Amino acid sequence: MENMAKSKKTENLAAQAANFADLVGYQKGSIVSRAIIDKKAGTVTLFAFDAGQGLSEHKAPYDAIVYILDGEANVAISGKPIRLVKSEMTIIPANETHALEAITRFKMLLIMIRS
Repeated sequence: MENMAKSKKTENLAAQAANFADLVGYQKGSIVSRAIIDKKAGTVTLFAFDAGQGLSEHKAPYDAIVYILDGEANVAISGKPIRLVKSEMTIIPANETHALEAITRFKMLLIMIRS
């Protein structure tokens, strides 16, 4: 994983309109993340990847949804490459190896279900 920077603390977003893509910004040469919800049952996190950045192959013990908000990314799940563009998503099954790479800079919403 390249230089991952955490964005500012999440202010209260409840009971108001918000655009996901506007809640996290790009940073040159980095990956920026912002937790929107972090609960025992699961998490919702926004990411902004600069072009060429990525997450190396790893596993997670939970199912996850990757939804692309902006740009293009390659997602590999158990060695199978999937190219995703804005408004597309995929499900990463629990305990499957996966990796992500920015084709262009991209933003994604990651929803991880723990139970």
